[in-house]
Amino acid sequence: MSSEEQRHRYEFKRQLEELRSKQGQGTELISLYIPHDKRISDVVAYLRDEHGSAANIKSKQTRSNVQSALESIMARLRYYKEPPENGMIIFCGAISLGGDKQSMESIVVVPPQPITSYSYRCGSNFELEKLEDMLVDKKTFGLIVLDRREATIGTLKGKHVTPLRHLTSTVPGKQRKGGQSSHRFQQLRLIAINEFNKRIGDAANDIFLNIDRNDFQGVLIGGPTPTKEEFEKGEYLHHELQQKILGLYDIAYTDESGLNELMDSAGDTLSGLEVIKEKKLMERFMRELVAERGLAAYGEDSVRANLQMGAVEALLLSEDLRKSRLTIKCQSGNCDYTVVKSTKYRVGETPTVGERCPKCQSSLAISENVDVVEELSLIAEQMNTEVEFVSTDFEEGEQLFNAFGGIAAILRYHTGS
Repeated sequence: MSSEEQRHRYEFKRQLEELRSKQGQGTELISLYIPHDKRISDVVAYLRDEHGSAANIKSKQTRSNVQSALESIMARLRYYKEPPENGMIIFCGAISLGGDKQSMESIVVVPPQPITSYSYRCGSNFELEKLEDMLVDKKTFGLIVLDRREATIGTLKGKHVTPLRHLTSTVPGKQRKGGQSSHRFQQLRLIAINEFNKRIGDAANDIFLNIDRNDFQGVLIGGPTPTKEEFEKGEYLHHELQQKILGLYDIAYTDESGLNELMDSAGDTLSGLEVIKEKKLMERFMRELVAERGLAAYGEDSVRANLQMGAVEALLLSEDLRKSRLTIKCQSGNCDYTVVKSTKYRVGETPTVGERCPKCQSSLAISENVDVVEELSLIAEQMNTEVEFVSTDFEEGEQLFNAFGGIAAILRYHTGS
């Protein structure tokens, strides 16, 4: 995924968060999904019928708000000869502002993927499920880690590892009990190993065969030698899964932590996945951070300064970072007080200034509000710097967000900033 695609994904994700934060009273918020092959004239005819039906709504306020929203949507549709290539969604309605205050809002969204069906819905929230589904990376890998003592089965979906089943064995250790012949002991041990492998295979089949075939990419198996090799050669997996084994990997752990170790060990096999690229960049950042004269920077001020000098090779931004850069000015005509500061925000909240001007005690107001992630991304593009949006679905991604403020950089050279 290119830097521009990642930025668009970030903006789309933030837009959905904003829509999710909006509330209406009763069933006054309209969500209208229009696929590309739907004629605008048919949509308008449908909305006119809905406008007539809305006249029967008992509540005067709800009736007025729904009809106003429908009129607003029909007015918007006059500007379209046909829907965009991926279709379009119009969200419209009276948004609650607190108390008895409301504001009529109309938002048009062009989705990153095609809409396949037409739908119209009224509710107290906007209908976002179809759009949220577009953010989910559906590529899924089956993960199996095993040794003679235990096995753990899970999945890697998008950027998230999910443990799903843990099994323990009854395989005896290599030391036989006194009085038992070596041959008989070995036979019993082989039987127990075979039974345990069958249980692992049955559990994996139960999980992996229920994943959509279009989404399922293959199986990764980890463990010590020769345990994993014996499991593969024994063909304990269903024949469809057996053909989708992508590789065997030496790993030390076979509990839940082994699933993450397996993902790391299979980095070359999974190299096309975004999560592997993100992990490698974060690992490189951490190595530079602890190295003497390492080429790493973190925190908004340091990264911004290095970016503006063209010293950043890769800008690392947390997908979950929500931060504004506010320019605050004194409202007195005789005072030139101005301050710029960054503050984290929740999507849907309007930033406010509580304090007064320290020079003249007049009121302060926000004259400019810029999203920090968008601003730094644009500077990076101008400086030919790679931009990587990092998920919090893995340990290093969580560290970027929690320990480094969601902003870090790998440098081309030292600048002293």
